[in-house]
Amino acid sequence: MELRLGIASRREVRSYDDRPIPDEVQLRILDAGRLSGSSKNRQPWRFVVVESPERRERLAELVYEPENIRGARLIVAIAVNGKGPVTLDAGRCAQNMLLAAWDLGVGGCPNGMPDRQAVTETLGLREGEEPAIVLSFGYPAKPRDPASRPPEEWSARANRKPLDELVERV
Repeated sequence: MELRLGIASRREVRSYDDRPIPDEVQLRILDAGRLSGSSKNRQPWRFVVVESPERRERLAELVYEPENIRGARLIVAIAVNGKGPVTLDAGRCAQNMLLAAWDLGVGGCPNGMPDRQAVTETLGLREGEEPAIVLSFGYPAKPRDPASRPPEEWSARANRKPLDELVERV
């Protein structure tokens, strides 16, 4: 899909159907994260794909919206390590993955964590690593057709502040 259309039409998807996400689609989503830029090209991240049913359930209890995890067909935690803009780098990874997924017809949602230490333990992260974000993915239970309207119409319908409230030229 055209990039502007993908950006304008992508919304958080929190309810997924039962279809599995094929391995090749999962790899394309993960590779989009790998390709994102990072400070000094250090790539201070690692992607933890949560497959174990026990860990998935424990993780579900550690995010703000457990059903996002329980219904997902792919769960990816972005673990970061180091100093500097690692949260910015993780955000860039997450956005790349979410946009790549949307381009492939897969919805996704970032999931906040009130207890990062418990998530660290549940994921078995390495010393010095911490979870930046947990992403849930799946085919949308209510499919949305990005091509059903132009990017400008998606943008106008977005529940976002208008640009004139966000942009200040100095």
